[in-house]
Amino acid sequence: MRRIVAAALAAIAFVTVPAPALADPQTSPAMEAALAQANRTDDRARDAFRHPSQTLAFFGVEPGMTVVDYMPAGGWYTRILVPYLGKNGRYIGLMPDPSAAQAEGNARYFAALPAKFAEASPKWNLSGAPVSAYVSSELPDALQGTVNRVLIFREMHNLLRSGAMRIELGRIRDLLADDGMLGIVQHRARPWASGDYTDGGKGYLRQSDVIGLVEAHGFALVGTSEINANPKDTADWPGGVWELPPGLSSKNEARKAVGESDRMTLLFRKR
Repeated sequence: MRRIVAAALAAIAFVTVPAPALADPQTSPAMEAALAQANRTDDRARDAFRHPSQTLAFFGVEPGMTVVDYMPAGGWYTRILVPYLGKNGRYIGLMPDPSAAQAEGNARYFAALPAKFAEASPKWNLSGAPVSAYVSSELPDALQGTVNRVLIFREMHNLLRSGAMRIELGRIRDLLADDGMLGIVQHRARPWASGDYTDGGKGYLRQSDVIGLVEAHGFALVGTSEINANPKDTADWPGGVWELPPGLSSKNEARKAVGESDRMTLLFRKR
């Protein structure tokens, strides 16, 4: 009997009631102006798949905020956020700590990111919010508890497969103000996808897993959106998400017809 009761209590403890999906917000004139800037000429082809104005509105990003863009890579969102945040805002590119990665390959990749950002960002013709960049292990104390939003675009699989998720999400949480929010966009696997396919190596993660992992690191789910959903993506490509545009197979006409990956869009508050 004790075993039956214990099993029942354990099952109850792990039942999660999902937060209601939030209505997709409307775009703003300020965001539209940022999207129209000349330095986005090559970026604009991705707008139809990434829905930047609706996504950032859903995350509650507004001019004048301090916003962390986690692993900004080629700066696609940087070129939107900096002009949108404006001179009264602040843009921070945050790079993961190479020493937090358990795999040597991931550590080398992380270690190269700061130099790449420092070299590329001056060429992006940015105007608006001041731009700064840090490695997560070298954040200034004065920044702790002051950030309005941290945004992670399509990088949760890298945190998972590198083994750096615990350290990096902990540092992200420390950066956020008491009312700060964490916005995540991530390639979405099917709910029934196997563990072997959703360990991060294919780029796809199950939405329930991402929610559970983030909540376990001191956050509470506020809501979800289907802004970045793509029902054409079967999310079962042998080579992972990189078989779709804008990856290595983006010249494949069949893949072009699919478009970019199906993506979850999640908003969390600091708990």
